[in-house]
Order: sequence, then structure tokens, then C-alpha cells
Amino acid sequence: MILTGPAIAAARAAGEITIDPYDPDRLSPNAYDWRLGDNLRICGGDLDAAAPTDSTEIAIPRTGFVLQPGVLYLGITHEKTGSETYAQFLNGNRAIGARGIWVHVSAPLGHQGHAIHWTLEIRTSQPVRVYPRMTFGKLVFLQALGATVSYQQHGLKYTASQGIETSRLYEEIPGGRP
Repeated sequence: MILTGPAIAAARAAGEITIDPYDPDRLSPNAYDWRLGDNLRICGGDLDAAAPTDSTEIAIPRTGFVLQPGVLYLGITHEKTGSETYAQFLNGNRAIGARGIWVHVSAPLGHQGHAIHWTLEIRTSQPVRVYPRMTFGKLVFLQALGATVSYQQHGLKYTASQGIETSRLYEEIPGGRP
């Protein structure tokens, strides 16, 4: 079951949901409008699933930064979000999609028990300028069915995420290179 905007506000007030910073004006009927953070990682070279990703981190200038097609960018949400009670689902929004930006298509599920600034996968169909802290998508909260199992309890590889995380898939590939 998806939470409504008023239910998100009530759950946040009860301490069941983390949204930091929080702005009640960013609530919509069934979601919270999240913003792009201040930094991007530009992934370069040939990507190899068995090796760490080469990337360069930049601060997005106030005047904006032009994303180019054919380049993988990793961004970060301005808001830190999470909940022990609810799962999250993060997507771009229609306005971003209508600009030819695909954001966070491959991993939209946020598990219970993991309050983070989300690392975002960003691609574009044509050059497009983005700005720090612009509205970039919608976050919904979902009521889980069954016994609650916290992401933190599992000690999964992204449990201690800080900042923009590149893929660590190479840790799962036999013979992968650290």
C-alpha cells in the first residue's frame, strides 16, 4: 500500500520516516518531491563489471552543468531519506523525463532500515543543463507486508554508504579486481 502525502507527513512527525531536510511544500498526493544534490560523479573509460569504476567527482555550479548523452553520471539526492517501518521507491518525475533525462531506472527500491542520500544513475538522450538542488523526482513510501527485516541487520555492502557510491559489483565476481 502506498502512503498519501498526508500519511507521509504524519509518519515523519511520528518519527517513522526520515526526510532531511524536510519541506512540507514538497509533498504531493502520493509522494515527496526530492532534489538533486550538489555533486556528480562522471564515470569514464570502459566500464568493467569485474573492476571498480573510474570516476571524477565535481560540484555542480550554480549556473548549472550540461549532461551529455553517452556518459554515465552518478548523482546524489539532496535529501537523506529512510524508514524502519516503510520501504521506499524512488523515481525521476515527468518533468525530468520530458527533458530526456533517465534517472535511477535500475535500482528504485529503498529497503526498510536504510536512511541514506541515494546514489542516482543518470543518463540523457541529448545535452541538458541541470542545477544543484533542482526537483528531480518523486519518492513514495510503501507499507511492507510481513515481518520487518532491517537492511542494517544484514550488513549488506552499501549499508555504510556515504556520498556518491560507484558500483561494487566486482566484489561478487570471482576473480574480480579490487
